Amino acid sequence: MSHNKPNTQPNLKWELLKTEHLVQDEWIDFRRLTYRMPDGSIFTPYYNYSRRNYVVIVASDEAGRFLCVRQYRQGIGEVTTEFPAGGIEKAKDADDVSEDAALAAAKRELQEETGYTSDDWRHLLTIPSDATISDNYAHIYRAKNCRRVSGQDLDETEFLNAALLSKDEIENLIQTGGFQQAVHVMAWLLAERQA
Repeated sequence: MSHNKPNTQPNLKWELLKTEHLVQDEWIDFRRLTYRMPDGSIFTPYYNYSRRNYVVIVASDEAGRFLCVRQYRQGIGEVTTEFPAGGIEKAKDADDVSEDAALAAAKRELQEETGYTSDDWRHLLTIPSDATISDNYAHIYRAKNCRRVSGQDLDETEFLNAALLSKDEIENLIQTGGFQQAVHVMAWLLAERQA
């Protein structure tokens, strides 16, 4: 619905009135919410969810090739190419994820998914994954001079292939729609800008 009046509300924050947990387990907390809007009107239902925070790693080997993975993504029903990534384990008594925990997760995920490690890590950015409907954050890292130390060590639900790609191959995949994770594309652009 369009209002043909200028927004003159001094406070833009929505007031949460009611929360119903529709699905709540170790993987997701999916909620139906009721809000009071800045103009006093009530809006429902609004759906949002919580998931674990996660890491995305823009990693390159000693020859400058980038470590990528190919895996099936259920949301779009396609096999995609993207960077290594994975969830961050949060301490049970912590409300938030520490940078130490995020970096440890990045190192773990890189080795598990690709068999590579690095001694050259840089945190690029921590950013909301989808601020409209989710409260989780992506912690973006850059790892350089990666070297292979093992094979993959995948979780029971992970089926992915690792690949080494050149900068031009990644750019081409982005331009042709083969590199489809939005946060991963953002990570690539940020890493290239800070190169």
